[in-house]
Amino acid sequence: MPKSRAHQHVVRAVWFSIGVLMIVLAVIGAVLPIMPTTVFVIMAAFAFGKSSPAIEAYLLNHRYFGPIIQDWRKYGAIAPKYKVIAIGAMLVTVVSALVLGAPQKVIIIQLVCISLVAIYIVTRPSGRVDAD
Repeated sequence: MPKSRAHQHVVRAVWFSIGVLMIVLAVIGAVLPIMPTTVFVIMAAFAFGKSSPAIEAYLLNHRYFGPIIQDWRKYGAIAPKYKVIAIGAMLVTVVSALVLGAPQKVIIIQLVCISLVAIYIVTRPSGRVDAD
């Protein structure tokens, strides 16, 4: 049974809202060292691909974010520069928690989560060369 136009509009609105939320989180991540930027831009491009091809095209052609998104889509790759930035931001987060005297339980949870994410990031290809 085909979906109604109203249903399609609601789905597009939901995807658009997710895209906007991801852009807001990316902007926050650009300012705060405890949040990533790139992953939110990649998710925004995905969401806008389902809701606003014009905004998706803008992100794909953006001089800074375009190559990052395209490398991720084509190769599942993260450039070494962004791997270093991501791992550095994670280290800043853990060091901040230690300096601010966070409870040991919180630090352990942070270390486990950050370690898993760091392993994922480091094991991604670094670009076209790794993908060939």
